[in-house]
Amino acid sequence: MENYNQNQIFGANVVENTGTHAVSKSFMSNVFLWMFIGLGLSAAFAFLFVLNLDWMMYMVKPEGGLNILGWVVMLAPLGFVMLMSFGFARLSATALSVLFLLYSAINGISFSFILLAYTASSVLGCFLSAAAMFGVMAVMGYTTNKDLTGFGRIMMMGVIGIVIAMLINFFMNSDTMDYVISIIGVMVFTGLTAYDVQKLKRIGAGIEYEGTGAAQVKKLAILGALSLYLDFINIFLFLLRLFGGKRD
Repeated sequence: MENYNQNQIFGANVVENTGTHAVSKSFMSNVFLWMFIGLGLSAAFAFLFVLNLDWMMYMVKPEGGLNILGWVVMLAPLGFVMLMSFGFARLSATALSVLFLLYSAINGISFSFILLAYTASSVLGCFLSAAAMFGVMAVMGYTTNKDLTGFGRIMMMGVIGIVIAMLINFFMNSDTMDYVISIIGVMVFTGLTAYDVQKLKRIGAGIEYEGTGAAQVKKLAILGALSLYLDFINIFLFLLRLFGGKRD
């Protein structure tokens, strides 16, 4: 599971201006475009490595387990998220774009290890379920008039709780606890989807009001895409942990 801090990425409150609906829609379109590019790149690299098992041998030891390159591939996505989040103010729009694309590609390679453990039908089923859940909550977050700020804070507390619980269960190795964590994980990241979309909508509405430059708008769109990418990926991975059929 990958974590992030919304407040660090987007900063303080953003003013919503009802006269900037066209700008907001354009911004949201760019956010989802970048998100879909990231997901497509991850899927392409995941299946590329699944179909070429010889490539994966460079990341595992002959006796089993990951070698140094394998651990780099598995841990690098977290490093990319932290770099993009904490380096947002200093990085250029071009650098942020390249980092996001590299992150998506390497994340796809790391997913190939996971996909090999599950049947193709269960992976497809969980992916379609995640897409449906994400889509419904994205629409709800975009169309609701209810302020989800307080709800989002609760969801972020849930993310922290999940991380702590997963660390504890790493040592306990409890199947029951793993099952409970996965259920909560699906609920938390499904809820975060609605909150993130509403927050991005408000950012889009505030762009013209605040006179935000084109480069900054692009950076905000990429970081917005990253937040939604993470929401979707975590929903998918937790569903896979719950319902994925393991290969024999």
